[in-house]
Amino acid sequence: MSRVILLVASGALAALATIPLRSQEVVDRVAAKVESDVILLSDIRALNRYQQLLDGKPETEAQALDRLIDQWIVRTEADVSRFPHPSDADIERSLERLRASFVSPEEYEARKKQSGLSDSEVRGMVASQLYLSSYLDSRFRAAVQIDAKAIEDFYRNSVVPRAAARGQEPPSLDTARDFIQEALVQRGINEQADLWLKESRGRLHIEKLLDERAK
Repeated sequence: MSRVILLVASGALAALATIPLRSQEVVDRVAAKVESDVILLSDIRALNRYQQLLDGKPETEAQALDRLIDQWIVRTEADVSRFPHPSDADIERSLERLRASFVSPEEYEARKKQSGLSDSEVRGMVASQLYLSSYLDSRFRAAVQIDAKAIEDFYRNSVVPRAAARGQEPPSLDTARDFIQEALVQRGINEQADLWLKESRGRLHIEKLLDERAK
């Protein structure tokens, strides 16, 4: 689910000084309790550094905490079901897709440096997000049904106007059909995952201890 994956928000580049940095001045503490587990302030800041890499700006600590709570729910369910972790090859493919999402290798390296993440930390984040998204896909994909009308509506209302806005000729419906179907399936997975996460939160003991004033 995009909100879990992570993955993740867009906007103007945030000033580097707004990102909480790891230093002797930062004292780690418990930001939330979920059942018998805890989420630490350092977990929030690690996720925000990854958000900085992806989108050029971090979220608020409160937003990042909500993401981590959702991730806790997904990860716990996946672990209980013994869902397989991604292979090294799967992780490497995801890393390649991440790098390819930037205009150039230089832009990726600059953003990574700005976020303060090491290569190993990026790999760990990518592996975690891949595990969570793969589990959600396996749990909800079969329940998502896309009919021909939905594909045609998406083509007419999204693909054609987007091409026109770029001054381009849109692809034919037949050419775009598989892409559109997968996009609609992913949207359906996200919607079902959102509902499931809301229901799951209602059954859990969650105590938020994060004070947004304490940066």
